Amino acid sequence: MLSGQLHAQEIEARLYSNAPIGMNFATGGIAQAKSGSYKLTTEAVSLTHVLDVAGQSGRLSLLLPYAELSGTGTVGGQTFNASSEGMSDPVIKASANLYGAPALSLDDFKNYKQDLIIGASIAASVPWGKYNSEQMVNVGANRWFIQPGLGASKAIGPWRLELAGMATIYTNNNSFMGSNTLSQNPIYSGQTHVIYYFANTAWISADATYYTGGQSYLNGLPVSGPQENWRYGSTFSYPINKNNSVRLTASTGGYSRTNNSYDLYGISWQYRWGGGL
Repeated sequence: MLSGQLHAQEIEARLYSNAPIGMNFATGGIAQAKSGSYKLTTEAVSLTHVLDVAGQSGRLSLLLPYAELSGTGTVGGQTFNASSEGMSDPVIKASANLYGAPALSLDDFKNYKQDLIIGASIAASVPWGKYNSEQMVNVGANRWFIQPGLGASKAIGPWRLELAGMATIYTNNNSFMGSNTLSQNPIYSGQTHVIYYFANTAWISADATYYTGGQSYLNGLPVSGPQENWRYGSTFSYPINKNNSVRLTASTGGYSRTNNSYDLYGISWQYRWGGGL
């Protein structure tokens, strides 16, 4: 379940921001998460399109990940080595700014100055990732999740203060270790970011998230307690030119009631085009 848990615990700055209508972003990157003896390495590409939603800017995104997961687990007092590699579950996300981010052309956007932005989003994973019902460890979850969210971003000079909340709701996996049913309560999370923009449009952020819930059940019987954890990290984005930028990110667990903290490091390259650019 590591890959699904990571998405529920993600820390992503600039969730709600404005961009010119018609702009497109293509991103490719690699990230590695380590939790105990488990290591998850993910190579992913994503595509994002900015569009007009009732006079405010919105975004449609598609994330396609490929993952390698390995680790050592214990079942019935016996230790085993497990690994899985293949396509992980794609994620589709739609977001719409509700206030403070008007739909603008590239020329009009040059005169735009952010004040307060309020936005909403919904994401869903599609269970197309590689899954073997006889394995404990898989890169695909064999279940959907739906993740509605709401957030705000406030500009103060070169600073941005952000706050967002979301719920990750899971469907059942009815083929867990054979024909067992694995279910999980929703995970509720909140995240905050303090972002500083440099004169060349590079930016750096200090990030933190808190999440709770997510108790798991096997055939209706609890197999783990509810979570109550928080994480912190940082993101740095640097523009190479008007079309390209590189981003570095890192985060770690600050507290974990259920001992499922992990360390995450990633690097990605982004290319943007369209919208009159």
